[in-house]
Amino acid sequence: MTEGKAWSPYLGGALTGVLAVASVVLTDKFIGASTSFARSAGMVEQLFLPKHVAALDYFVKFTPKIDWQWMFLAGILFGSFFSAISSHSFRIQNPPDMWVSRFGPSRGKRAVFAFIGGCIALFGARLADGCPSGHGLSGLMQLSMSGFISLACFFIGGMPVARLLYRGGKK
Repeated sequence: MTEGKAWSPYLGGALTGVLAVASVVLTDKFIGASTSFARSAGMVEQLFLPKHVAALDYFVKFTPKIDWQWMFLAGILFGSFFSAISSHSFRIQNPPDMWVSRFGPSRGKRAVFAFIGGCIALFGARLADGCPSGHGLSGLMQLSMSGFISLACFFIGGMPVARLLYRGGKK
């Protein structure tokens, strides 16, 4: 399959801005994602230990349910799929050669490290009381000092980690 033309980053940025404004106008909520993962864990836990979930203070404030933010994440999933299909860039592929040379060919190892990395990222997002989209995008839209500080910290932390993981690598 030949790779098609990617979407314009300016169009993507403009659509993100429209979505952010629409979110505030229609739901009176700013965009974010990390609370949905905690709520999803609560929904799964409710299947097995409903009394335990009901007793947790966290879930008094953040009731385990499908809400606007959960649907926002579903929109990200389906929107990215639509974008890949419409630009003819969708493909199922093995990891890039650089990834295999750096981390090895084991699918199990990649899955374990991806899961651990996701847990660390989610823990950090909950510890910071929000994720990059919540602090970075929504915080900057409000000209919030915490938004500027968070976004700077994402880059300050992300750049050395990327250099460490992908040092000397080419696409």
